[in-house]
Amino acid sequence: MQTVSHQGRETAYEVFDRGGDGAPVCLVHGSGGTRRVWKSQARIADDRPVVAVDLAGHGDSPDVDASPGYETLSAYADDVVAVANATDARVLCGNSLGGAVVLHCLLERTDELAVDGAVYAGTGAKLAVLSDLRDWFANDFERAVDWLHQPGRLFEDPDERLVEVSRDAMTDTGQAVVERDFLTAHTFDVRDQLGDIETPGRAIVGEHDALTPPRYHDYLASELPDCDVAVVEEAAHLAMLERPRGFNAALADFCDRVDENE
Repeated sequence: MQTVSHQGRETAYEVFDRGGDGAPVCLVHGSGGTRRVWKSQARIADDRPVVAVDLAGHGDSPDVDASPGYETLSAYADDVVAVANATDARVLCGNSLGGAVVLHCLLERTDELAVDGAVYAGTGAKLAVLSDLRDWFANDFERAVDWLHQPGRLFEDPDERLVEVSRDAMTDTGQAVVERDFLTAHTFDVRDQLGDIETPGRAIVGEHDALTPPRYHDYLASELPDCDVAVVEEAAHLAMLERPRGFNAALADFCDRVDENE
């Protein structure tokens, strides 16, 4: 684990580097996650450095005092910009709320970082959260965590070891931060701004993702000036954990395309 200092705080991140000379890719987890959700993406480090971030309040990164919504989104973007610049990352990849952070960076932080490509995984231009789930996060955290880890939600056909990784991350992050994450996702809506993003992109979605379904990714591809869609078969929302081979193939193929265009 490494850290970078910015805005008077520290952001933790991990680098997997096996000597590949491709453009480094920076991975951004979603609500209640940590950098460990990307453990299987270390497999593409033969071709390029792979950087996984712990956003503020997650994993090994100290929390930040931020209200849910734009303030939290901006603080998370600070984390990503700092890590991307520290590691010379040229591709950003965000899952769920992490995808919202990536979109925010491309809309509001392009003068602070140099990015040649973006991957939107299990995410969308608008991320409304069910009212029942928001209520459970406020009043019955255990029920919310249980609901998300039922088959057909975060995972289509969950392996118990993967469920444990995801559940432990969310529990360790804690109710206050996880609720803030989901409230921030709920307020996110940049549908009318997508045309302003010129960075080439790819939307990667699990075939059975019911939380951010394939139509969200089709919408990104239709509205962003340069974006396509890749579907990971037999996966749901956390496709990078559930079906890493398919996810990594889609991610690596896009990164190779970025390399070719540099």
